[in-house]
Amino acid sequence: MATVRLDGEHIKDWESFHAECQCEFGFPDFYGSTMDAWVDCLSYLRDDEGMTKFRLKPDEILHIEVAHAGLLKKDAPEILDDLTFCVEAINERYEDYGEKPALKLVLL
Repeated sequence: MATVRLDGEHIKDWESFHAECQCEFGFPDFYGSTMDAWVDCLSYLRDDEGMTKFRLKPDEILHIEVAHAGLLKKDAPEILDDLTFCVEAINERYEDYGEKPALKLVLL
């Protein structure tokens, strides 16, 4: 099972969120550190575009685990809200292309 673990204890603002995501997802050097760029990178999980370190099989799901999610919700609720919204939007994008959802958000 493909899994990424983000640590809500280390995410205090957008800059730290995007830095952690770039490291953990393996986003390319040209990653734009915005939620639009985040969505773009994770929209290619089943393609060979090199936008992440993951390449999912057609039925595979990437689990995004957020450790210390309660701290993230307390310290930066807008980040957790946007993360949830964007995971849903990406899954809808996959479904629009006739594919199964690719992401599952797990709050720990």
